[in-house]
Amino acid sequence: MRIDTFIRFFITVVVFLVAVALAVLLWRYYMLSPWTRDGRVRADVVTIAPDVSGIVARVAVKDNQRVKRGDILFILDQERYKLALAEAEARYVSQELETRRLVDEAARRAKVGNDVVSYEARQQAQSAAKSAQANLLEAAAARDRARLDLERTVVRSPVDGYVTNLSVFAGDYASAGVATLAVIDENSFWICGYFEETKLSRIRVGDKALVEMIDGSEPLHGVVEGIAKGISESENATGQRLLLDVNPTYNWVRLAQRIPVRIRLEGQVSGRISVGMSCTVSIEE
Repeated sequence: MRIDTFIRFFITVVVFLVAVALAVLLWRYYMLSPWTRDGRVRADVVTIAPDVSGIVARVAVKDNQRVKRGDILFILDQERYKLALAEAEARYVSQELETRRLVDEAARRAKVGNDVVSYEARQQAQSAAKSAQANLLEAAAARDRARLDLERTVVRSPVDGYVTNLSVFAGDYASAGVATLAVIDENSFWICGYFEETKLSRIRVGDKALVEMIDGSEPLHGVVEGIAKGISESENATGQRLLLDVNPTYNWVRLAQRIPVRIRLEGQVSGRISVGMSCTVSIEE
């Protein structure tokens, strides 16, 4: 064999082996390595609903403003609740005086003999005193409830975070229990990575994760906190008579399902990312 022929043969074999090695590496990287480009930033979104109803008198925050726990978000009109508290306090004072009178009367009748006040009259006085004491407790509860309603007209942030998509304004009517404002908890940011099921065998709770944002900013670090144990299956719904509705057609090309994996971020990252941002998640093996 001529030397030039041998060299060409050798180069061909080397190129072929390198191509095979690269193909194997690419196959392992794209099909088996635990990484995904389908990652999303998530956080706890606290929906704020007033405990009482009323007209919004003042909004104390702006859209996208950072707030601390306990900061005032908005205040409802308080006049009606101030009047209700004054009425409840007046009823309490009146009932307190009535209770004292009946208790003193029952005590006086208990000290005198049967020749002056009958046994039945003493029992009636004691019953009236006990009933008045119960009414006093009820009046105290009504007073405290009116005071609580007045306090609840001032709506405060329950967490440290950011006001987002502000859509409540002075003059709006806020109904009790109806969400009017949202606050993103700045201490709850996490990553949801959707990994193909073929890669889950290489992911364990506690594994380190590298999160690369699509904007090219400095990577974030996290830890695998949990793997979802179920996703919705759209094809197999329940049909008539509660029987399983099986699709008669079959797709020959079956794509791997994507399973959500929760990544807990390390450190304070709320100032760098926003809920809904895309990212690439790689599990460090």
